Amino acid sequence: MSMLGSSVRAARKLCSSLITARYRNSSLLLGEGDSCPFVLNNVLSSPRGAAAKVATPYSFTSIASGDNRLTDAYSAIELALDSVVKIFTVSSSPNYFLPWQNKPQRETTGSGFVIPGKKILTNAHVVADHTFVLVRRHGSPTKYRAEVQAVGHECDLAILVVESEEFWEGMTFLELGDIPFLQEAVAVVGYPQGGDNISVTKGIVSRVEPTQYVHGATQLMAIQIDAAINPGNSGGPAIMANKVAGIAFQNLSGAENIGYIIPVPVIKHFIAGVEENGKYVGFCTLGLSCQPTENIQLRMHFRMLPELTGVLISKINPLSNAHKLLKKDDIILGFDGIPVANDGTVPFRNRERITFDHLVSMKKPNEKALLRILRDGEEKEISITVKPLQPLVPVHQFDRLPSYYIFAGLVFVPLTQPYLHEYGEDWYACVLDSLSVICIHRGNNLPKIR
Repeated sequence: MSMLGSSVRAARKLCSSLITARYRNSSLLLGEGDSCPFVLNNVLSSPRGAAAKVATPYSFTSIASGDNRLTDAYSAIELALDSVVKIFTVSSSPNYFLPWQNKPQRETTGSGFVIPGKKILTNAHVVADHTFVLVRRHGSPTKYRAEVQAVGHECDLAILVVESEEFWEGMTFLELGDIPFLQEAVAVVGYPQGGDNISVTKGIVSRVEPTQYVHGATQLMAIQIDAAINPGNSGGPAIMANKVAGIAFQNLSGAENIGYIIPVPVIKHFIAGVEENGKYVGFCTLGLSCQPTENIQLRMHFRMLPELTGVLISKINPLSNAHKLLKKDDIILGFDGIPVANDGTVPFRNRERITFDHLVSMKKPNEKALLRILRDGEEKEISITVKPLQPLVPVHQFDRLPSYYIFAGLVFVPLTQPYLHEYGEDWYACVLDSLSVICIHRGNNLPKIR
């Protein structure tokens, strides 16, 4: 035990001195338990009597030469220090009960990072209903005025631009990477609550699947990680190696260490739409409601052969292009040549599966999609033009004032979910009739905005 203890202490001391010499000009501080994890873990996991054999693939020699993953990780974080900014937003939301006035102004903070083209990428909810936006770079006391160039509340992403040339001096941009695999490590960089300086937390990818985006009330792909994502982290990058693996945007309330980041395919889809159209265009959908066909009796009823798999169409949005081409009780067997399973999933990466809605959402607006369906026992192929759909009752209305009409002392407003949310999270308890809206009000249970 004495030999092992002395070796561990020597490993910590030498590794700490090497890292301190490399990063003495950085604001990154290493905790005692984080110094040289690869070497320390290697020593502790070595067989008895092998404590003196420190020269392994993650030894001091490889650290000094700079060709191991530890040096690469901290180099990536050092790169992020020159690209991650803190965002200060002053916003004022509309009062849907009194649509001619706004609610009191509030000040919030968030994070963002620089991408090619002298642009800053952040979350839409960081700048929602903004009056003005300021940004501050790491290590600088000066705040610069920023303008919102494009915002997509559906995917919770926004692009900011800063006119000041002084702000961009010494700034570096981050490149977008790819979707990380399960158990890969990412570093979330941002400005969460609890302090004013930059924060770096480490996490492991635990799940990749479509998830409900709280801000936009949509179902898009998201990456679940176990890193701490707190208010203020929103908009900060999750870095893997030297590229961005996603953007932190929400966590799961009531759970511990469950955070979510927006993956790169969703980010690229948003940026490409803005660059091609000059504004946010949205994510496509077929406008279908489907149910699984895992029940044997259901499959027999619709004359599905044993080798066929798919999902049953139970409802079609009348505003979608699919309303003219598809019918209720059609069975979707494949999408763009990819077979759809009985539970509605398609193959994804290494023995993973994901709902086929993700394939639809990654399509560009007005792009064609080929569907293979089963109708009345016969297989058919149908080409459909996909496009974004707006619900009849808008789910969110940010960055604009609500419309209203006053007649004979009565105030008429369009029916929207933001209006219903003014009654609290239990707005669904409202009783609708042909003359008025009578709501069961259960106290001042208003939704909380971060």
